[in-house]
Amino acid sequence: MSESKQAVRIGIVTVSDRASQGVYEDRGGPAILAYFRETLTTPFEPVARLIADEQPLIEATLRELCDEADCCLVVTTGGTGPALRDVTPEATRAIVDKELDGFGEQMRAASLRQVPTAILSRQIAGVRGRSLVINLPGKPKAIAECLDAVMPAVPYCVDLIGGPFLQTDPARVVAFRPKA
Repeated sequence: MSESKQAVRIGIVTVSDRASQGVYEDRGGPAILAYFRETLTTPFEPVARLIADEQPLIEATLRELCDEADCCLVVTTGGTGPALRDVTPEATRAIVDKELDGFGEQMRAASLRQVPTAILSRQIAGVRGRSLVINLPGKPKAIAECLDAVMPAVPYCVDLIGGPFLQTDPARVVAFRPKA
């Protein structure tokens, strides 16, 4: 298969003690997948993981998806609140080369228009090699709100770090790229 027709790989990581133990169904990972199916026109292959709220496990999973699975984009859901077991931002910060503060700021601003508790969210984003890592909250409704807030910048960010060309459905999200 030629490189231009090869599906890009996108990592989807649900961080949840209870969902990983089968106590309840993972709704975050499927919400991310549904969002990308609605938004991206570039063929992609999801690489999904469902893991517990354990910082070493989250770090290892993010490294594996970025370094070995060759995901240009890795999106997490869960573990971004103030609870003691919420350690996704710490794990992400430990594995990224560069943090991208604007992503978290924009996601919180979008969520704050919906709920006052958005100020409790600690999601971050960063770059590891040629992978963009984005933390999202755990609630499916908040996932779409946060992705809508940052998705216009995601394809260009992936361009800048040497990743594949991602295209969005402009009826859903208009990706911004500077004019040449």
